[in-house]
Amino acid sequence: MNRSTALLLIAIALAVFGIYRALYVPGMLIGPSVPLLLIGFLLQAVFGIVAGVGVWRGASWAPLAIVLLGASVAVTALFEVLLGVIAYLRALLDAAVAILVTVLMAAYGGRAGSSRIKSDDR
Repeated sequence: MNRSTALLLIAIALAVFGIYRALYVPGMLIGPSVPLLLIGFLLQAVFGIVAGVGVWRGASWAPLAIVLLGASVAVTALFEVLLGVIAYLRALLDAAVAILVTVLMAAYGGRAGSSRIKSDDR
């Protein structure tokens, strides 16, 4: 697979994830709200969309946005455990997968950005 195609697919996946998490927010505003969960899902939505745009544009800050997205997913899962929404093993799995995927995506996106800069310097 071509590197630019892979980056485009990653950008689309990140943006779709952000939009998916944004769909949780209206439902959380209707009933009795839990501020920690609302902030967590709102951060996931914002960081997902921003990371998708950053990867798509090849921005130097895209790996940071991906790391912030992964951190917000992990912290939100832990908030869900504290509130009794999900079981702790499920939250640990969610957090571990979020951290693993974050590291892989940020490393791949960071290498792509640095190789793009090196090729432009020549």
